[in-house]
Amino acid sequence: MTETVPAPRYTTYVPLTDLSPAPGNPKKHQVERIIESIGTHGFVDQPIADERTGTILGGHGRREALIEMQTRGERLPAGLLLDNDGGWLVPVQRGWASRSDAEAKALNIKLNKIGSDGGWRPRDFAAYLEDIVTADAALYDSLAIADQELETLLRQVDPETLPGAINEDQPPVLHLTDDSSDSLGGDGLSPDDEGRARLATCPACGHAFTPGR
Repeated sequence: MTETVPAPRYTTYVPLTDLSPAPGNPKKHQVERIIESIGTHGFVDQPIADERTGTILGGHGRREALIEMQTRGERLPAGLLLDNDGGWLVPVQRGWASRSDAEAKALNIKLNKIGSDGGWRPRDFAAYLEDIVTADAALYDSLAIADQELETLLRQVDPETLPGAINEDQPPVLHLTDDSSDSLGGDGLSPDDEGRARLATCPACGHAFTPGR
């Protein structure tokens, strides 16, 4: 018989006013974008509590956004609960405790940094954007992707090989594999691509063009 081990992590609803930020949290936040995301999708990403310090490690921006939303008199976001006095109750991941202040600070940084450091797989990212803008232009706009970032992406992708394209089953013109570029910063080209004109399609409008010309 397999022994069942109690889960060391659990979710509990905590009053918004009881969420204590980590002292000196260095991460800046685009609070208005977080507010827009919560308003559109509900509250879907739980803050993480440190049982040793009684503060949160991940979720400072979401905490700021919820406080601002409540101050503005906005309605309770999906995913939260109301207490008997009308206060907002936030789902929080509990059960983790740091062993030292240094470990708490290190995890704080990792929770904010590791995900963004991974970058994107250009072709898959472009396919996602194409699907989103085709289905809901407002959702695409809410992504707030900078023009320069989009242009860098399009330089790496052969639109004829995106899902739904006529030549999606053919080898890509740029010979770009999913893992040949870890972020939007590289060009992901193979040696035999030198001097070849690169055609890209804007996910926002479908216009085909050669980036940089």
